[in-house]
Amino acid sequence: MSTSQKLKGKTAIVTGASKGIGAAIAKDLGAAGASVVVNYASDKTGADKVVADIVSSGGKAIAVKADLGQTADVEKLFGVAREAFGPIDVLVNNAGIYDFAPIEQVSEASYRKQFDTNVLGPILATQQAVKHFGGKGGSIVNISSVASQTPTPSASVYSATKGALDTFSYVLAAELGPRNIRVNIVSPGATETEGFESKGIKGSDLAAAMVAATPLGRLGQPGDIAGIVTFLASDDAAWITGARITASGGAGK
Repeated sequence: MSTSQKLKGKTAIVTGASKGIGAAIAKDLGAAGASVVVNYASDKTGADKVVADIVSSGGKAIAVKADLGQTADVEKLFGVAREAFGPIDVLVNNAGIYDFAPIEQVSEASYRKQFDTNVLGPILATQQAVKHFGGKGGSIVNISSVASQTPTPSASVYSATKGALDTFSYVLAAELGPRNIRVNIVSPGATETEGFESKGIKGSDLAAAMVAATPLGRLGQPGDIAGIVTFLASDDAAWITGARITASGGAGK
C-alpha cells in the first residue's frame, strides 16, 4: 500500500469502487494524497464504507452513484466530482462484470450487460475525463484482465470485452499522448474479491488449479493491484503510456 503523498493535490475518480479491487485502489489513491471519488452502481453501503476508511485516515473522498452505461449518469459523475474537488487528474476505469457461460448459453442480455459495463463504460468515462483534464493532461488507468490474452473456456464474452479494452487503451495512448494524457493498462490475474466468493470460486477445485498455475503460489489480493495503479497515476510514471502491466503472480502470461 502507498504511504507517500505522491498524489497530493490531485483528484481521482475510480469506477466500481464499492468493493474488491476498486475499493483497494480508491483507498490506496487516498493514502497517496488524492481526493477520491468513489463511484458505485448499487452498493451504497460498500461505497460509503470506502469513503469512511479514506476520511478516517486523513484523506478526502465522496461516493457518487452512476450507471456507467448511461451518458447522463457519467456526465453527472464528473460534474459532482469537479464541484467537490476541482479539476480531475486521474481516471481509473475499474468497473467490470463477468458472466461465464458456454457459448451455447450466452444470451443477448448477458452480452450487452458485459459490453455496456466493461467497454462502453470506459469509453463514456474517458470522453468526460478528456474534457475535465484540460490542458494540463492527466492519467487514465484501465483495469483489464489476463483473460484478454489467455484462452479461458466459458469466458468468451468477458475475454472479448477485455480484449476490446486493451485495444481501446493502446489506441488512446497514441491519440491522447500529444495532449499529455497517459493511458495504461493493469491486467490482474485471479484475485480474491467478493465476486470471487459469490461466484463460488473460493475454495473450489478451480481456485486450487489457479494457485497451482501461479508461479508465486497464491491468489492475488486487491492490494496487489492497488499499488500498481497508484504508481501509474502518479508522476513517477510520467514517461509511461500505452503500457500493459500483468499483475498475476506470473500466471496467464
